[in-house]
Amino acid sequence: MSEYQITYWRELPSLVVARDAGDVVKAPLAPRFQEAIDSAAMTLGAVDSDAYLAGWQRAPWVSAEGSPGKVCEEVAARLEAEWPPEALASFLSSLEAEGGSPA
Repeated sequence: MSEYQITYWRELPSLVVARDAGDVVKAPLAPRFQEAIDSAAMTLGAVDSDAYLAGWQRAPWVSAEGSPGKVCEEVAARLEAEWPPEALASFLSSLEAEGGSPA
C-alpha cells in the first residue's frame, strides 16, 4: 500500500509524490505545467517571492494500491490527461479575462 500527494500552485498541479514505508518517488509534471504556473503568477501579480510562494499548497495524502513508482506514474498521467494543453490555455485565458482573478 502506498500513498500519494499532489503539489499545486493555486489550482494548477505541479508535482506528484508517492511513498510507502521504504520508498519515496517524485514525478514533476510536464514543463507546460510550470510554464502555465509562471504565466498565471504573472497574470495574478504574484511576482515577488512571498506572493509566489503563498500560491503553493499540498493536497492531503491519499492511499493507493501499488508501488510508489506505479502510483506516482499513474497519478501524474491522470493529471496530464485532465489538464491537456487546451485546458491550461483556457484556464490562463479565464484569468486574463477576469482581470487576474482566479477562475
